Amino acid sequence: MQAQFDFGGLPDVVLAMVEAEGAMTPMEQPSPLSQPSHAAVTEVAEVVGAVEPDEVERIFSDRLWCDDGWTARVIKNEDDDGWAVAMFKDGEAEPALVGPWTMGRDKKNPKPLDANAFGVLVKTATEVLRRHEQQLHAMLHKSVFVALGDADLNVTLDIKPGEDDAHAILSAYGADGACLARVRVAADFKLDRHSALKWAGNDFRRPA
Repeated sequence: MQAQFDFGGLPDVVLAMVEAEGAMTPMEQPSPLSQPSHAAVTEVAEVVGAVEPDEVERIFSDRLWCDDGWTARVIKNEDDDGWAVAMFKDGEAEPALVGPWTMGRDKKNPKPLDANAFGVLVKTATEVLRRHEQQLHAMLHKSVFVALGDADLNVTLDIKPGEDDAHAILSAYGADGACLARVRVAADFKLDRHSALKWAGNDFRRPA
C-alpha cells in the first residue's frame, strides 16, 4: 500500500533521524527539493513493481541499493542540480517515500549510498508506511460506545471502499462481545454517539 510522500522535502523529524545516524550532517543538508524527474521515479517503479519480492537481487552501488525487502534509488531532480532518493518496498509499484538527498563532496554528484544511510532510509520508510496504515485503518474503521437503558453497546462502522460497490457495515455489540445487529449502510454514513443511539433506539433497523 502506498504511503503519502512529499516531493517537497522530508519532515524535520525525518531529517533529524538521518542526521543522527550519520547519513547527512547539518552542513550537508540540501536546499528545498524540487520535484524529482517523474520519468526517473516511474522507471524505478516499473522495474521494482514488476519483480516478485523473492526475486529482487541484492545490489550495493552508489546510486542503487537493494536489500532486506527495500530498494533505494538516487534520482535527479527535475528543475535543478539537486538529487533525491526514492524508497520502494519490494513488489510495490509506487515509492513509499521520496525525499531530498545530499550532494557529494564535489557539490555536483550525489553522496554515495552506504549501509548506514540505507538502514536509516528503511527505518524512515517503514515508519511512514506504518503511520499511513494506522491513518487508513482509523478512516475505514470507526467505533463508539453508548448506553441504551441498562445495556452498554459498542457500535462500529467498517467502510468498504470501491469504485462500483462502496458501502459500509454498521454493527452493534453487547458488553459480552456478542453481535446484536448488523446492517449495510452507505459508505458516507456518519457514525457518532447521536447516530448510534438513534439506530439502537430504532431496534437496529437500517438507517434511512
